[in-house]
Amino acid sequence: MKEDQSKLVMDGLWNNNPALVQLLGLCPLLAVTGSVVNALGLGFATLMVLVGSNLLVSLIRNKVADDIRLPVFVMIIAALVTIAELTMQALTYELYQILGIFIPLIVTNCAILGRADAYARKNPPHLAVLDGLSMGLGFAAVLVLLGAMRELLGQGTLFADMHLLLGPMAQNWTWVIIDDYRGFLFAVLPPGAFVGMGLIIAAKNTYDQYQTNKNLTLQPHIDAGSKRVRVTGTIA
Repeated sequence: MKEDQSKLVMDGLWNNNPALVQLLGLCPLLAVTGSVVNALGLGFATLMVLVGSNLLVSLIRNKVADDIRLPVFVMIIAALVTIAELTMQALTYELYQILGIFIPLIVTNCAILGRADAYARKNPPHLAVLDGLSMGLGFAAVLVLLGAMRELLGQGTLFADMHLLLGPMAQNWTWVIIDDYRGFLFAVLPPGAFVGMGLIIAAKNTYDQYQTNKNLTLQPHIDAGSKRVRVTGTIA
């Protein structure tokens, strides 16, 4: 059981990452990752919706007919997104305005509906929650990494405007990495997001290929060729 749970976590964080491997949810991922705070806001909202939808779908998995399961799943996801949207309006209104339409568009994120239909409806609640948590964290990690790359190249800073998400305590969290930086406009525009995402995917694929080659070289070598077979007894 622990091995299955470990595999579930590794699939969400790395092996089957929804952004790097499944390439799902790329529209908001590329659109709002101009800074770390934007990426964290969208990543946290997506994580909460993913975990909540997996849990609810798993709880009702034996009570919903297959013919209507997809509309029911969409309604559950829409309700959770509405809760996330209203919560952000109440607690982080300025950040909500920056993210704009991409918070309601979480409803259309294929990663959420895909996990609900492919995994949550077939497994018990604790595994469904673990799946949602790992997939959500994997998606959020890619958001934050891409946001950090674009903010660093575009503005020369990291963690700017974190108070929009965490309140006054994060007012002075901005790291100025490059003084008197004039900015790199390409990094904060949509083409920069595509290039950055491509570089992250390429880095992951390169590392995976390196690990595969390394494992192959560590395997014991078996010489090919004819082998002498010893036969005992009488052959009629």
